[in-house]
Amino acid sequence: MLLIKPEKYINNMSTITKKQAKTMVQEVTSKPYRLILHNDDYNSFDWVIECLMSVCKHELEQATQCAHIVHNNGKCDVKYGDIETLSEMKEKLKSAGLSVTMEEN
Repeated sequence: MLLIKPEKYINNMSTITKKQAKTMVQEVTSKPYRLILHNDDYNSFDWVIECLMSVCKHELEQATQCAHIVHNNGKCDVKYGDIETLSEMKEKLKSAGLSVTMEEN
């Protein structure tokens, strides 16, 4: 059993300030393109999550959240970036049977 000292864990935690949050939002919105995943009636949650993790490099929690957003809202922006990177991801997701589009921000 691995023991972790609570104070060590707490000292490594950081609080996101309003300025940092604004910077993160600006970073996402400064990306010129977005990759959009659309809902369908034939891919399982598990498959969508697996694809987002392998192709888009999402963590499990992020991939799960995206899958639920797509299911409930019909679509979800899953990645922001340049046209070359997103075009490659789009083709890989399409090859996996997912419905994806790419739009300019």
